[in-house]
Amino acid sequence: MSRGQLRRMAALALDEGYAVDWQEARGGAAAPLKALGALAGALRRAPRIVIGDPFSRYVQLLLTLARAKDVVVVDDGTATMEFVAQLARGDRLVRWHRSGGRGLRGARDLAYAPVAASARRRLTPKARRRVEVFTAMPVAAPDGITIRVNDFAWTRSRFGPPRLTKGTDLVGTSLVETGVVEPGRYLEAVRTLARTHAATRYFAHRRESAEKLRTLSAETGLEIVRPDLPLELIARRGPVGRTILSFPSTVVHTLPHALVGTGVTVAVCDIDPAWLTDHASPRAQSFLAGVTDTARDVQRLTAAPAGTA
Repeated sequence: MSRGQLRRMAALALDEGYAVDWQEARGGAAAPLKALGALAGALRRAPRIVIGDPFSRYVQLLLTLARAKDVVVVDDGTATMEFVAQLARGDRLVRWHRSGGRGLRGARDLAYAPVAASARRRLTPKARRRVEVFTAMPVAAPDGITIRVNDFAWTRSRFGPPRLTKGTDLVGTSLVETGVVEPGRYLEAVRTLARTHAATRYFAHRRESAEKLRTLSAETGLEIVRPDLPLELIARRGPVGRTILSFPSTVVHTLPHALVGTGVTVAVCDIDPAWLTDHASPRAQSFLAGVTDTARDVQRLTAAPAGTA
């Protein structure tokens, strides 16, 4: 799903007059090195580079080749909040839901540490290196870093306004796939939200498994929609429900920007601590609460009652 959405976004970029050079980094054992070789020259020459996920090991590897004096991170994911906070504290870059490496993962983390440290230095502003973060997420600028707010002006000018339906749409999350929330608890929460708010459609996160989505459809009666574009664009194109429900995620920050003035209400349901798995990161509850607490122009819902898994 991620690759499919990227291809659609690449087509939009072509429509806007940009050149696109697609490098497939996951097409087999040799693909990462082949893509790395194809990009190395351009990375070394570029005076400015724009990257997405700064936690991506592949992006970090590419950063070690860059000599740019102007680095821009473009990311509207909730991980941006953690990325900026880690830069401010001088911490190593670790995804918030990672609970620590042991065994094979720990050995890989140790072997990769020099690359991660080098990438982090490339993302730290210096006298001759400018670092900017372009995001819709509520982040405070660390010393030397420029924060530019993404208010989705291009999205609003390019798409919509959408036609509104009478129903309610529910936005899915990959918290089960990342090992943060128990599958049974999540299923019951979705069932309760769908019943309470008369939801009819479920917009799946690109990382949600097909098996989980089949179970959700069978147990809740929701129509499962797998978007071929980011949800902000899908919502602007419409049709979309007058109310959009979500768990703590990126969309509770981005959709109010994308849908401003359309009459759509965005509501967020808290994650009950009882839903977390035994091996969830110690940071999980406070991080998810922070995502909700900092969201503006959204309706707050208490955690939906969920039975045992």
